[in-house]
Amino acid sequence: MKKPLIFPLQAGMPDLLQRPEPLYQPSHGGLNRFTRHFSSFIDSFARTQKACLWALAFCVAPAAWAHPHSWIDMKTTIEGEQGMITGFKMVWSFDAMTSAYMLDGEDMSPDNAQATLQKVAASVLENMKYEHYFTYFYDGDTPIKYKVVESGTLSRDRAKLVLQFELPLSKPKPVTRDSLRLLIFEPSYYVDMAWKSSSDVVLSPDLARQCKVDVIAPNPTPEQMSYAMSLPADADPDNALGQLFTQTVKLHCAGLPAAP
Repeated sequence: MKKPLIFPLQAGMPDLLQRPEPLYQPSHGGLNRFTRHFSSFIDSFARTQKACLWALAFCVAPAAWAHPHSWIDMKTTIEGEQGMITGFKMVWSFDAMTSAYMLDGEDMSPDNAQATLQKVAASVLENMKYEHYFTYFYDGDTPIKYKVVESGTLSRDRAKLVLQFELPLSKPKPVTRDSLRLLIFEPSYYVDMAWKSSSDVVLSPDLARQCKVDVIAPNPTPEQMSYAMSLPADADPDNALGQLFTQTVKLHCAGLPAAP
């Protein structure tokens, strides 16, 4: 695999980290340097899928060509108190095939499994830093910055890997009436990142006293859907695609209710 090239932030993608870092984009198709383990999955999966498509050209369903090729189910807690948002608690569940490739070649023997999971978690988070953890939080059109994640954990839920971490804001953000919105997506849409239910986005108990959230589904055009369906696994990344297929969380807040 060629050495990753260094690119500036794409148009519309603000640098949200408090400590600026360059972004890295691979020269092969697929995910933007999510992690060494995840990139290995992308490469292997793309090669395997391409070979299978040639061998089974008349048997493979059309969806085998389409983006996305990997899936992350998310749960997000918006943390804060006294009308101030302080960050997000993330729980991301990877699909079974992605999970298997992330652990491919790793020592998962009983004596070393926990250390291996922690090593992979650290690698994932270190490399996601260059992609702003795929998380974008706005007040109107103004991006809100956050700090670097300090640590996280990776665990197994049957065949799936589950990553948990906390993403703190660079400073507490006061809630507003209706101008705050949150998006989490992988720009090329090689990976689909989604909340499966509106109940997968929750507010801390204190914030829930004055705010509610709406999870708004994406609304791509038929032409955009057709384009995504046409992209093979090894296509060059189109980093404008992910935004078209991502959900948007909108916060609606009122003044703090009077204490009982």
